Amino acid sequence: MGRITASRKQLKPDPMHGSLLAAKFINYLMLDGKKSTAQRVFYDALDVIKERVPDEEPIEVFTQAVENVKPAIEVRSKRVGGAAYQVPMQVNRTRQQSLAIRWILMAVREKKGRPTHLKLADELVQAFNREGTAMTRRENVHRMADANRAFAHFAW
Repeated sequence: MGRITASRKQLKPDPMHGSLLAAKFINYLMLDGKKSTAQRVFYDALDVIKERVPDEEPIEVFTQAVENVKPAIEVRSKRVGGAAYQVPMQVNRTRQQSLAIRWILMAVREKKGRPTHLKLADELVQAFNREGTAMTRRENVHRMADANRAFAHFAW
């Protein structure tokens, strides 16, 4: 049986900015093991961000965009006496990060007809400004948790 590896322990910072978050994002972006393609898309997107937001460092825009998309609370299903309740719960740090990255990439992949680096740059700039598809998804998750606050006493 193959050994299960913990990617967080093996994760090396990305070559250009030395950021672990960027390296993780590139790994999520990668399809079919094509890391160099994923890196090219990511760094091209950062170049586009540099033109669009000239007064900010592009890696800072990226980091802030991911921070903005991170959900603080989410609903989880809990069965109590034959009924399933949507119980609002705190989200731990690693799950916050992976959800944020996943939502940003989902938003990018839903859009069609343009090169990925442009779509990624758009979504990151929008998330930086607290708007866009990924932020909408976060707002929906928070709204759902707020609506189910009555079941918070079922949290385990």
